[in-house]
Amino acid sequence: MQRLYDFLRRHPTWVDSFWAVVLLGISGASTFKLGAAQAEHGTRAAMLAVSVVMSVVVALRRRFPEPMLLLAAATGLAQLVLDVETTVANFAMLVIVFTNAAVGARWASRFGLYAGLCAAPLAEIRWPQQQSSFPGHIAIVLFQTVPFVLAWVLGDSMRTRRAYFAQLEERAARLEKEREAQAKVAVAAERARIARELHDVVAHNVSVMVVQADGAAYVLDAAPDQAKKALETISSTGRQALAEMRRLLGVLRTGEHKEVGEYVPQPDVEQIDDLVEQCRSSGLPVDFKVEGTPRPLPSGVELTAYRIVQEALTNTRKHGGPNTGASVRLVYFDDGLGLLVEDDGKGAPHEMYEEGGADGQGHGLIGMRERVGMVGGTLDAGPRPGGGFRISALLPLKPAH
Repeated sequence: MQRLYDFLRRHPTWVDSFWAVVLLGISGASTFKLGAAQAEHGTRAAMLAVSVVMSVVVALRRRFPEPMLLLAAATGLAQLVLDVETTVANFAMLVIVFTNAAVGARWASRFGLYAGLCAAPLAEIRWPQQQSSFPGHIAIVLFQTVPFVLAWVLGDSMRTRRAYFAQLEERAARLEKEREAQAKVAVAAERARIARELHDVVAHNVSVMVVQADGAAYVLDAAPDQAKKALETISSTGRQALAEMRRLLGVLRTGEHKEVGEYVPQPDVEQIDDLVEQCRSSGLPVDFKVEGTPRPLPSGVELTAYRIVQEALTNTRKHGGPNTGASVRLVYFDDGLGLLVEDDGKGAPHEMYEEGGADGQGHGLIGMRERVGMVGGTLDAGPRPGGGFRISALLPLKPAH
């Protein structure tokens, strides 16, 4: 049964043709039965011709709604002119008015309504009911006009309902596309965040490990104790890097149970002191000062501050050259946190802080700007007067809207 229903929905003209044949059969039978009594109002052949034309109107109403409406109107006018009285086949006029109100062009819908309003008065004038008073003629006209009005109202209501459902479907499709776009943006943002985290963890810790490894190799024979201390620093730094990378990679896992304490928490401002000590132990002199009254900050601000200091000190080791010193200042304001990281080295290449990196370099500064932008802060990075490099940032306590 469902297959038959789907087939009929895909072939509406076949359904209309079936009803057109039914209408033609009923109209033909009525014509042959009443032909003798109606001879004075038209020939039987003319009535059969009207029945055939109106059946064609019903058969093709959904394929060619506007032309069939004009054909039905022309047939009705021909009946008036040739004095061919209405038959059962004229029921097709109601059908074509309904069809154009539902699926036809706007002009066709209005034309069908006006034609329907005019059909009953013209028919009553052309073929008046005998022995009927003037109020009786008015009542007959109103009674015959109501079906045309109802057909048009029903068709127009169906048009409005279809337009409403089409609008709902379009809105649902648009919302689905917007959700997909937002999901893609969220995925891209998460990937960028993880990429920044990985860059900061790998760049900083591997840089410390390389410096310690070079120092251990240099003093291995002359000062075994210093070499042992350097190897211990490499070991602890490697464990810290692995712990942070395990935490980041855990974010990428789906459908896996995470036990409490499996991943280390994200670093915060309090751990900057440990970061500075780690840099000092690797041979980079760092002057660290805190101004203002320390207090808890939003986790995003604390992580951003830690990563900025981490990346700045990593860049100092990379590009500062030998005998370079650095200073780190944390300033607690009423409405934010200020950071100032400076060194007295030779500084980074110009294209790294102005162009955002060349030949795949400079991603650390790009990551800094992205992090600061995410919390609504400002960042300034560039050469320091008198030599060296300076990075200053202001992180507000409330994100910018």
